[in-house]
Amino acid sequence: MDLWRNLASDDTIAQAKQFARENVAPVATTLDRDDVYPLDLVRMTAELGWNSMTLDTKYSGGGRSMTELTAVMEEVSVYSPILGISLITIFQSQKCIEMFGQESLKERYLPQYAAGLTASFALTEDGHGSDIRFLDTKASKTENGWRINGEKAFITSGSAAELFLVLAETENGVSTFVITRDMPGVSTYQGEHAQTFGLRNGPHVNLVLDDVEVPDDHLVGTEGRGLKQVMVTLANSRTLAAGISLGIARAAVEDALRYVDKREAFGSVVLEFQGIQWYFAQLVAEIDAARFVTYAAGQDLDAGRDIARSSSEAKMLAGALATKAADIAVQVCGAHGTRETQPFGRYLRDAKAYEVAGGSAEVLKNTVAKSLIKAVRSGHA
Repeated sequence: MDLWRNLASDDTIAQAKQFARENVAPVATTLDRDDVYPLDLVRMTAELGWNSMTLDTKYSGGGRSMTELTAVMEEVSVYSPILGISLITIFQSQKCIEMFGQESLKERYLPQYAAGLTASFALTEDGHGSDIRFLDTKASKTENGWRINGEKAFITSGSAAELFLVLAETENGVSTFVITRDMPGVSTYQGEHAQTFGLRNGPHVNLVLDDVEVPDDHLVGTEGRGLKQVMVTLANSRTLAAGISLGIARAAVEDALRYVDKREAFGSVVLEFQGIQWYFAQLVAEIDAARFVTYAAGQDLDAGRDIARSSSEAKMLAGALATKAADIAVQVCGAHGTRETQPFGRYLRDAKAYEVAGGSAEVLKNTVAKSLIKAVRSGHA
């Protein structure tokens, strides 16, 4: 009997599991140790159609569901969430362009994702952090487009990104722009705080924009609507983020289970101790529950329903659970769990990093609370 129920297409899950076992597992430790962007793997996933899986077919996408993509994210992240986080930044930039960009912008860039285009969101700045309502990066109107100046900081996947979705302040508010690495005036560097202890898919970079000229249609959608665009895009991607955290939680539980089923102590196999069994029973029940919440959020996305609450709940629950699962896995494995030759420390670092990144628990709780307030004040509670 399989430990986990399939919550998406059997064929998709089987393909993702096989790919992850054969291609991701052998390099997972090296990717983490060397802190490098998994470019070879990203090119391979593009060939499988995963990088543009949910993209409309008219832009060379797969036209498939978020539920299917969530399953892919979960399965590859069992072996390395580094690949998962690399794919999610590709999805975020792609989704923002698809939902809000002018048709000429879509036609120019969206088909490139199927060919393996790497991309990232460039939202934050050193002086503002997660508060992106007011920015030091400025965009001014020119005769043929826009001129952008400023510096974005701590960009995930930025070391290898060929395309950036950049937030900049314009005369009418915060706006979103597409900028490519090869444009004159674009450069990146590793700042003092470039590296993190988990989700190490290459050091985070700062993006410098020095009189970067972009065509008029590289403004994504309506000027001054950047914050709304980003919030909607992040809400879409949080379900995928939950899938990544679920992959980490599963990896920790599965590896710990295998170890304690072989480890003998006090004349018995460790897994036969009732206290140890209770640890796993509780964790597996919670993972099952979090998976149902996450895939329900994916179904909300596919059905076009309001997903602010469901996607936030999914990431909030899955993120905290991954950290809990990794922590307990270390505990039940004892000294074995603390060894650098074992993956449990990596699971714990990756889990905690993603509990913070991509929408912290506090931000997610605020989002859920807003939906509760709205419900009760509209008489639906």
